[in-house]
Amino acid sequence: MIFFLFIVFLLVAYLIGHRIFVHRKTFTGTAKLYGKTAIVTGGNTGIGKATAAELATRGARVILACRSKQRGEAAAQEIRMETGNDAVIFMQLDLASQKSIRSFVETFLKAEPRLDLLINNAALAAPGRTEDGIGMILGVNHIGPFLLTNLLLERLKECAPSRVVNVSSCGHDLGTIDFDCINTHKKLALGSSDTELFRAYTHSKLCNVLFTHELAKRLEGTSVTLRVCNISELARDINEWHTHIIKAIISKFWATDPVSGAQTTLYCALQENIEHLSGRYFSDCQLVQVKPEARDDGIAKKLWDVSEKLCGMA
Repeated sequence: MIFFLFIVFLLVAYLIGHRIFVHRKTFTGTAKLYGKTAIVTGGNTGIGKATAAELATRGARVILACRSKQRGEAAAQEIRMETGNDAVIFMQLDLASQKSIRSFVETFLKAEPRLDLLINNAALAAPGRTEDGIGMILGVNHIGPFLLTNLLLERLKECAPSRVVNVSSCGHDLGTIDFDCINTHKKLALGSSDTELFRAYTHSKLCNVLFTHELAKRLEGTSVTLRVCNISELARDINEWHTHIIKAIISKFWATDPVSGAQTTLYCALQENIEHLSGRYFSDCQLVQVKPEARDDGIAKKLWDVSEKLCGMA
């Protein structure tokens, strides 16, 4: 509990200071996306929905990859009406099920000839395990996007130049990778207390950064590039646990609407002339240097190998 309260204090200090001293940037690029196809996971709500709507406004064919059919179809309809773009489609995807991920990819590849942009936006902070016995936070926030991206890589290469954007958060700075815990328990942290769930969440966000770093290295020489970005909607993934306290604090001091929160995702997806920055981390529409652990080649490679085993790719 002391650790939890300390984290609350840090968040309050960060959010108040950031709000006072930092002016949030807006993506101002004018790229058009006619003839392009994008997948946005978790595109039925919040920043994911705002991102999908902007891509649709620019002419893209947008696939909302969501777990809930009802919410996904409703969001697709709303975006079609809002943007006048009829090519906004729901496809069911549950990142807590590797069977669902493989089924989604099979359906997508049969139905869609192109993939120009993959935005791994969906995430959560909840206890329990996935259908495959992996800790829910590890499974949904890292292993699911890892598998999804790898299964779609050939299509991305065929349609190059193409991009992958992995959505992380500033919480990755508090994360670390305990490989013994992953290998033994298939989790990022033990326990289901508020403290341990928060720790696991920050570890998963570090996984996003390391995954991006490693995949960018593996794709050198291709025209598929990657970015990882910080989102401003810090409360979006905190849903099942006692940290409604943090949500209340964030809402009080840092009320970010989804459109504002989506700006860095859009920058990473659409900004011109940043191909040479593949694998790098962006926050507030600008390049940011991450801590040494988040760009360590050895840790990134080890995480990749463990991830392959957990999703049956090894």
